[in-house]
Amino acid sequence: MIEYYEKAGSIISQVRNDAIKLIQNGLPVLDLINFVENQIKELGGSPAFPCNVSINEITAHYTSPPNDETLIKAGDMVKLDLGAQVNGYIADTAITVIVPGYEELSKEEYPEEKLAKNEQMVEASQEALTNAISSIRDGVKLEKVGAAVEDTINSFGFKPVANLTGHSMDQWILHSGISIPNIKGKNDYKLEEGDVLAIEPFATEGIGLVTDSAPTYIFRFLRDRPMRMVLAQKVLNHVKSNYKTLPFTQRWLTSDFNEKRLKAAMRLLIQSRAIYPFNVLIEKSNGWVSQSEHTIIVEKEGCQIITQ
Repeated sequence: MIEYYEKAGSIISQVRNDAIKLIQNGLPVLDLINFVENQIKELGGSPAFPCNVSINEITAHYTSPPNDETLIKAGDMVKLDLGAQVNGYIADTAITVIVPGYEELSKEEYPEEKLAKNEQMVEASQEALTNAISSIRDGVKLEKVGAAVEDTINSFGFKPVANLTGHSMDQWILHSGISIPNIKGKNDYKLEEGDVLAIEPFATEGIGLVTDSAPTYIFRFLRDRPMRMVLAQKVLNHVKSNYKTLPFTQRWLTSDFNEKRLKAAMRLLIQSRAIYPFNVLIEKSNGWVSQSEHTIIVEKEGCQIITQ
């Protein structure tokens, strides 16, 4: 089991490091996502979930729909969140990049103080991740991890996103029951040796809360349902067979199903609660957000970081 986690971690670390070199002004988001997902496969893994590219106030759950024309722009705060799985064992990591080229923008478009603030926000989430990981060992209470994140981010003058958390993982299960807080609060749950956790602090200049926005591009199989629409039944069977309970995106299905008819089938599957839709999440006050994330395995006197 450990070797599968370690292989997934090695794959996703390499892909993350290669992908951030591609992030530049004018790059289509879809090109970045395709690079990530294809590289994971070429290195011997499979995507554990659709690659997320969430920009500025968009905080999570944005992946390109088919034919997405969204472009990355100079000065954007791009959160790249990606995961690989090997035999269902998952490694999950994220990094935030300020897109180069802002030097060529006018002072009105991108004031120096805005750049300095954004750089500090990225540093805040990175240092919060480091400090949270440093607090982890067998027997530690989750309240200590949350306090490490909040105290660090507050020290930079920002707020943690209170209603987003890290999570435990298990085979074929991305969120397996333990939530890792990013804020202080009473939480007596004790971590145990062998727990596999994604630690992911979010720092923001906003009020520190996210809310749903309308688009849904990521989904998860929930349960079998008898479907009257033949195509909907075929899509459901395909999703269950290929992704089990891991998240997927409609974009992955267009090579097997007609795109127009697929939309109707997906609507029916959502309405029948056979699949679950994840709304794109946006910071409630439209504040920009940074994110950092590693996957760790809890050990007796610390933890192993598998996504370094």
